[in-house]
Amino acid sequence: MTDLKAIIQILTPEEEQRYIALLERNNKRNDTKNIQLFKLLAQNELSSNDICFKIYNSHKKGAYHALRKRLYQSLIDFIANRSLAEENSVDMKVIKYILASRTFLIHKEPKIAYDVLDKAESLAQEYQLFPILNEIYHTKIQYAYLNPSIDLNDVITSFRRNQKQHAMEEELNLVYAKVRQTLSDMTYDGKVLDFETILKNVLKEHQIDLSQAFSFKSLYQLMTIVSISAFVNNDYLKIEPFLLATYQKIHQHKTKDKQLIYHIEVVYMIANTLFRNKKFNQSIDFLEQMRKLMKQQRSKYETAFKLKYFLLMALNKNYLGHQDEAIDLLESVKTEKHVDTESILDIHLSLVMFYMQKNDLKKAKSLYAKFYHTDNYYAEKAGKEWVIKKNLAEIILYIELGEIDLVDSRFLSFKRSYYKYLKAINQDRVIVYLNFVNTYYKQPHIVKTTAFKERVELAFDWVNEQQEDIFVMSFYAWLKSKMEQRDLYKTTLDLIAKAQNVN
Repeated sequence: MTDLKAIIQILTPEEEQRYIALLERNNKRNDTKNIQLFKLLAQNELSSNDICFKIYNSHKKGAYHALRKRLYQSLIDFIANRSLAEENSVDMKVIKYILASRTFLIHKEPKIAYDVLDKAESLAQEYQLFPILNEIYHTKIQYAYLNPSIDLNDVITSFRRNQKQHAMEEELNLVYAKVRQTLSDMTYDGKVLDFETILKNVLKEHQIDLSQAFSFKSLYQLMTIVSISAFVNNDYLKIEPFLLATYQKIHQHKTKDKQLIYHIEVVYMIANTLFRNKKFNQSIDFLEQMRKLMKQQRSKYETAFKLKYFLLMALNKNYLGHQDEAIDLLESVKTEKHVDTESILDIHLSLVMFYMQKNDLKKAKSLYAKFYHTDNYYAEKAGKEWVIKKNLAEIILYIELGEIDLVDSRFLSFKRSYYKYLKAINQDRVIVYLNFVNTYYKQPHIVKTTAFKERVELAFDWVNEQQEDIFVMSFYAWLKSKMEQRDLYKTTLDLIAKAQNVN
């Protein structure tokens, strides 16, 4: 059955009101079941069966299905018309020029037609509208015989140049699709793949020259490809200069207002990279810019990006030492119904971490209890790495709570489910870490000894503090706090500050 709830959730409150007003105008009789269905789906509180009964006072599944189908078609029309109304004026202007010129050509008015086509070409070149430029050159070449003053060879040269540029854009789009698919295979399906080799081969196969001048969308795709590489290799430091330099091109791009959704994505990407590099204040600066962009075009994309914004802002605040502010931010959105399931899960797991750092174990346990689905379910929604973090947090939480029986079973379950996978992706240090956690759990007095501290120091293949993953540091901070008998949150902030000082 069509997921109407997901469609409705992309509408802003203002758009919901406009759509209801449209339904009211179009309803030819007093039957307002479509409006009733829309409002119930927008509230997202009742099951499909309950909604059916509320509308018909019985389970008329046939009638209900037909009503849903009509509402679905109406919504598609509404969203499509909205998109057409908001379509960039430059694109529409150029297309109108092309259509007008063809009318003039049909009526044997080549001078007027080519003057209009010249204007269209100038605009399309300025905004890098390669597919539309193709139509312009096609028209100029097709009707060149009507215009003796035109230099056909010059037009053909421009046409060939545009073809190459357009082809490069299309090839990059193919690379982008393949890279995203590879990431999905690794993150959600747990496949063990050599990402760097795959990326290198894909770029070579499609003959992508990264020094080329790209359109706004392609610059976004290029930045995404680079960011995925950083995510897989956990090396955000390497890509930061590239992202910031590329963003300067995007920031000055003619089509940045038209391509608002990509602009927001790019700013978020940079904010996330700066956060991962422990540059929290700079990350917040970009998040504030992201917030302003989300407010543009009547907050068209605010709903889509709201959870990502709040999550990253809270993480920055937490590691800046503003723990309560971070918790308040996530508490304010944790119960929101949203199609972005991954962000919702990240928010809940981050809150569990914040409360553990605050030593509010009762609150952390209450939140963790919300994770009642299987690990396979969460792997599909948020990826295998997220599931591993969730399970590690659970083991530490139960140790802190002193729930001995649960700790033993979770240790055994984690070993059985993930040790083989962790070895396959060369993350043996997670296993080493968990062995030390187990030692503390069974013999807590040992971790305070010099011998244990030396064992920890020698056991890990330490990564440069600048490059080390901030969440890995947070897990290690828990063990370090036990070794030094210090407050967890203070220990975490000290570790982060030390890494920042290296920067």
